[in-house]
Amino acid sequence: MKTQVAIIGSGPSGLLLGQLLSRQGIDNIILDRVSPEYILGRIRAGVIEQGFVELMKEAGVAERMLREGEIHHEVEIAVHGAYHTINLTELTGGKSVTVYGQTEITHDLMDAREESGQLSYYEAENVVPHDMKSDKPYVTFEKDGEEHRIDCDYIAGCDGFHGVCRQSIPAGVLTEYERVYPFGWLGLLSDTPPVNFELIYVKSDEGFALCSKRSASRSRYYIQVPLDEKVENWSDDRFWEELKHRLPEDAAQRLVTGPSLEKSIAPLRSFVVEPMQHGRLFLLGDAAHIVPPTGAKGLNLAASDVNTLYRILTKVYKEGRTDLLARYSEITLRRVWHGVRFSWWMTNMLHHFYSDSIEDKIRDSELNFFLASDHRRRILAEQYVGLPYEDIA
Repeated sequence: MKTQVAIIGSGPSGLLLGQLLSRQGIDNIILDRVSPEYILGRIRAGVIEQGFVELMKEAGVAERMLREGEIHHEVEIAVHGAYHTINLTELTGGKSVTVYGQTEITHDLMDAREESGQLSYYEAENVVPHDMKSDKPYVTFEKDGEEHRIDCDYIAGCDGFHGVCRQSIPAGVLTEYERVYPFGWLGLLSDTPPVNFELIYVKSDEGFALCSKRSASRSRYYIQVPLDEKVENWSDDRFWEELKHRLPEDAAQRLVTGPSLEKSIAPLRSFVVEPMQHGRLFLLGDAAHIVPPTGAKGLNLAASDVNTLYRILTKVYKEGRTDLLARYSEITLRRVWHGVRFSWWMTNMLHHFYSDSIEDKIRDSELNFFLASDHRRRILAEQYVGLPYEDIA
């Protein structure tokens, strides 16, 4: 079979890219090694930058997000029990973020994919990209015991950190940059009303905590734990008690507890590969970069990758601008490194590194410095709501 763009991976980035290309009349096929049900069962971030919202509008899939998502104009940072409000809208000239779960985004994109009539192959086995450096790349895979081949113009690798696309690039081509943090986030999802409308980032002597949400009736909470901690050591009761201990007193008193729907520990790392392309294979999202969730940038950086590749490919097919293809990595990495730096910065300032050292004192000083004036809070706010996408010209 033939298509213009073969997309490997059907998470939000692969589905969003496919939807945007389809609306421009650019044919594409999506492959994934797992089922739609598995993808929809993954619990992920839900703080969406304004640029991502606008991209969803352009893709024609923002109706439910605009109806059900919560627009947030502020975020709270609690330091040793004292609140510091970051007024995002005032500090950024009117920008905000939207809380809307990644699962819901994926639902909306899957529905749009079905309506588009474009092909998708789930539970595809042994997916392999070939001849990425040639002008005739192709992808092979197996489905229901049969071998298939897709001839295409370009391949989009949206298959995550453990996917085949990055691993298919020959050794020595990519440079990897990585930092693994000495802690993880123990997260709990519950059908309980959120403790606060605005998100609360908490720094305490016992470690970091985050009060987040998925809706007015579903909450997502996190606490920092050592990297070698085991989720089975944490009963629901133990989690709630530890969270209360870290929260400001008024929030602890308001906290509504309940049985967990999901509980897991996510290790924190910063990871980037350069370049983000190899010939006609382009890497997007977690296939190319991972950030700690502290700055809510993981899904949003994937969306900016999609925006860049979508606009380049549209100009290639509509205007013959093949010269832009070689600039994909250069353009995407500028924004990626900004997001990596911001997430690293927030992680360093808000977490306890399990040591009493000069570095801990400097982290405390830096956080207090940035919270002390609107001028410096603006630096934080502008990055939290999302830097603008770069024009493709």
